[in-house]
Amino acid sequence: MTDSNTLIEVRDLAVEFVTGSLKQRVLEGVSFDIKRGETLALVGESGSGKSVTAHSILRLLPYPLAQHPSGSIHYAGQDLLKLNENKLRGIRGNRIAMVFQEPMTSLNPLHSIEKQINEVLGLHKGLRGKAATARTLELLELVGIPEPHKRLKAYPHELSGGQRQRVVIAMALANEPELLIADEPTTALDVTVQLKILELLKDLQARLGMAILLISHDLNLVRRIAHRVCVMQRGHIVEQAACETLFKDPQHPYTRELLGAEPTGDPVDQPPGKTMLEIDNLRVWFPIKKGLLRRTVDHVKAVDGINFSLPQGHTLGIVGESGSGKSTLGLAILRLLGSQGGIRFQGQAIDSLSQHDVRPLRRQMQVVFQDPFGSLSPRMCVGQIVGEGLQIHRMGSEAEQEQAIIDALVEVGLDPETRHRYPHEFSGGQRQRIAIARALVLKPALILLDEPTSALDRTVQRQVVELLRSLQAKYNLTYLFISHDLAVVRALSHQVMVVKQGKVVEQGPAARVFAAPQDIYTQQLLEAAFMVPAD
Repeated sequence: MTDSNTLIEVRDLAVEFVTGSLKQRVLEGVSFDIKRGETLALVGESGSGKSVTAHSILRLLPYPLAQHPSGSIHYAGQDLLKLNENKLRGIRGNRIAMVFQEPMTSLNPLHSIEKQINEVLGLHKGLRGKAATARTLELLELVGIPEPHKRLKAYPHELSGGQRQRVVIAMALANEPELLIADEPTTALDVTVQLKILELLKDLQARLGMAILLISHDLNLVRRIAHRVCVMQRGHIVEQAACETLFKDPQHPYTRELLGAEPTGDPVDQPPGKTMLEIDNLRVWFPIKKGLLRRTVDHVKAVDGINFSLPQGHTLGIVGESGSGKSTLGLAILRLLGSQGGIRFQGQAIDSLSQHDVRPLRRQMQVVFQDPFGSLSPRMCVGQIVGEGLQIHRMGSEAEQEQAIIDALVEVGLDPETRHRYPHEFSGGQRQRIAIARALVLKPALILLDEPTSALDRTVQRQVVELLRSLQAKYNLTYLFISHDLAVVRALSHQVMVVKQGKVVEQGPAARVFAAPQDIYTQQLLEAAFMVPAD
């Protein structure tokens, strides 16, 4: 080791995946050091090699499919790539621990929280019974689980996403590791929870003196926590610098592109048209039934008394955390969920119509969902997916339908020749464009966009936002835009409505809400998204 302060030394690391005679090189010439007690961030878009680098340190890649043609990873005077499995086991989870992106996959759904943390303590520390449980309680307290003694017997599904992630962090810290690898530890969480997890990691680092290798594509997050940053692109490190230096003076064009990828600009500047959608005291209550006779004892008030009107050509941004009722509200407006209250679409009351009578209106009201992969049938080619609505609503002859499909694909920036291919052959951003083309082909008046950019990289997000803006300007479209990503909402929305536990806590013109939020909850959301208005 060159420096006693260096904890991990990665030199010239390469990884390739071998299937039969095919070799795919996914990492090439990766070199960096992790110092004791520092936070090093690996940033880059999906597929840049961040997770492969991290998994190489603990040898968690799918060997023998994965191979290391060159490179070394030195820790405590040993090369981890050459260490035998037994010795590595003593390091993995003990000296070097890992927190994964999705806590549900890291936790066993069949075992209580107590059992899972106790197991880790038993394995590496030899703690059993009461001693192990006492240490587990300490750890749960350390990561900020409220009333930890009540949570010992809880199962993972009984905890919220943020609490599950805290439990995973507690398991990782059980053995006081020297290095914590955090692989996108906050991606699946709400912005307010993200902030809390982030602050927790910073606090724990200060207390325990451990180093953190943070993998993230969220630059705001990296800026808050990292000391040094490595920017990765297509398996190479293209830039490495102190965090402050990198953000002030990025050298590589790709770094500059990443830093400039935040969705910016203002919503489409066009005067409001006639009222497209009017919602009056909308409620979606789910009954809670108990007892032998399944009597209703209470209700879950998913949407509780919401009012708004939306003019043609404008966007209403609906923001709030998971479980606030945003998506339920969207589905109720489109009559895909039962509700009480008034829904007027283009001046027509649709809340009392039967499903049969609503069907002709569906052409006018389209949806683009969060997960493009889940909403596109894998058995249908792109042309069939985009044209399905035209067939259902019997719009035009076969030749006209074909032309409409081609026009819609061109409109969203896809090559019309790709219409014979299948969804799995496209990237996430392209799949989302296909989903937008499917909605667009029917020439709707209203499009509900339910988290359409949340699963995408920042650079792709920006492209999708610009696409949605240009389509709105061209066709005078009206959008209902549901998201927890405030930067995207700000770039698209004319009005904003902030929802918490089914109720509206603040609504009004977007410029006013972002510049001078009135409600404490809105202020918290903006703070968590690093968008606090300048004093």
